Amino acid sequence: MSPIRAGSARLSVAAVELTEQASALAMAIDSGGRELDPSQVDLAVNVVEKVRERTSIAGGHTVVALAGATGSGKSSLFNAIVGRPVAKIGARRPTTSVPSAAIWGPESAGELLDWLGVATRHQIAADESAVIGRLDGLVLLDLPDFDSRVAAHRAEAQRVLELVDVFVWVTDPQKYADALLHDDYVAALSGHESVTIVVLNQADRLAPDAVDSCRADLTRLLAADGLGDAKVMVTSARTGAGVDELRQRLANAVAGADAARARLSADVVAVAGRLRSGVADAEPEVRGSADDALVDALSRSAGVPVVLEAVAEDYRREATSHGGWLFTRWVSGFRADPLARLRLDKTVVKIKGIDETDVRAVVGRSSIPPPSPAARAAVSLAIRQLADRAAEGMPVRWANAVADAADPGAAGLSDALDQAVIHTPLRARQPVWWRVMDVVQWIFGLVTLAGFLWLTALFVVGWLQLPDLPTPTVGQLPVPFLLLAGGIGCGLLAAALNRLFVRVGSRRRANVVARRLHDAIAEVADSRIVAPVLAILERHRVVREALDRARHAR
Repeated sequence: MSPIRAGSARLSVAAVELTEQASALAMAIDSGGRELDPSQVDLAVNVVEKVRERTSIAGGHTVVALAGATGSGKSSLFNAIVGRPVAKIGARRPTTSVPSAAIWGPESAGELLDWLGVATRHQIAADESAVIGRLDGLVLLDLPDFDSRVAAHRAEAQRVLELVDVFVWVTDPQKYADALLHDDYVAALSGHESVTIVVLNQADRLAPDAVDSCRADLTRLLAADGLGDAKVMVTSARTGAGVDELRQRLANAVAGADAARARLSADVVAVAGRLRSGVADAEPEVRGSADDALVDALSRSAGVPVVLEAVAEDYRREATSHGGWLFTRWVSGFRADPLARLRLDKTVVKIKGIDETDVRAVVGRSSIPPPSPAARAAVSLAIRQLADRAAEGMPVRWANAVADAADPGAAGLSDALDQAVIHTPLRARQPVWWRVMDVVQWIFGLVTLAGFLWLTALFVVGWLQLPDLPTPTVGQLPVPFLLLAGGIGCGLLAAALNRLFVRVGSRRRANVVARRLHDAIAEVADSRIVAPVLAILERHRVVREALDRARHAR
């Protein structure tokens, strides 16, 4: 018999309520997965299946089993209840090797007995049994001894006890305190108090005072087993004492027509209670998105600082090519593209109709340097801290599941981070002031060139001793000289001003890209780390609420 315990079952359980309990238990099993105790999951699966099978059987029969130890007089009591010798009684023990059934009422119990696996059947006609009270619908089973020396007999008794609706524990003055009865059966089914009857048989072997003492002691033992409200019935199959009262109790159970549901509900409550011990009372509060510490650690691991430096350098290079001094900015063309070095430039491949950012992703990985050991350690620490927060107060199995969910695997995480960087736009539309500075530099460059050519012409004319060309002046300075000097000076001044703008602009561009990369890395953290953890917590919530519904039906 599976050792299941729970709070006392109620006296009345509606069919809809039982269905809801079983459905909730099934949901908990389906959602719990490996985080629930496998042995209890197997038991719960059997209980759900038993509820389905038992409730699908037509008819309103109530199955009552007489169970007890060898020599307790079960078969004699069975015959006394029936009113005629149906069960075989003999001196050789154990006599009962297979269950036998007595069925009251005209309604067929064949399907039910087939499900119970009881082949020996006795249909009791209304005029064949001296029964007080109406027993139509009762299926009374005489089980093999649960302490039989024959293992097959014990196994058969245990199998049938798993399926019956009402237990009648039959004991005698010699074995009423037997540990096997109390520890393995009565205490193990203490949650089924509403469908349990305890009978002290063979009372005729004791004096009246001894009967009272024996009953009081048995009542004390039952209270220790968890049946604090149990009342011990005293019977004697030989003399018939107490048999009528027992028949009436059975008649009451049949009249209620809900003993089967009460038993099944108690089974559901019991196994749900056992499963509930492996579930926390609440889920830890975890943010739905990655915190800054985790994103920062992942950013360092993804080489974001290197990328941002390359973005700033790329900005300076591009800005200088537009606003640098016209006669020296061509030198910047010889410097390598910093984003191309990292395979992050947008001109890797040109495919019509496809965004260049997507093209970079198709080409493959970037050339960002691999993370340092310190960066990898920081990521591991941040993930472990998240897992610890999410698993706080959780049972071991669930805590391990959270830890496993939070670990996406080094290789997969590295690829995801690299793809996040590759997909992130690292450039933006060229600033207007780049074009303005370009135009300004060309104007100053042309002025410089005009002054240089004018002075060159004057030098050639003087060297060839040709007639002097008219040369206007401003004060004492010739205009060609002013053009040359002014063009160079203003160009250099504009270039210096451009460098100032570039310094500010590169920082701003790096900040913009940093926010983009932060969002991209955060998405990776959310999808690869946080979301799996939240999924475990959500699954835990579903299991917890389902088990609570199974344990506490309306």
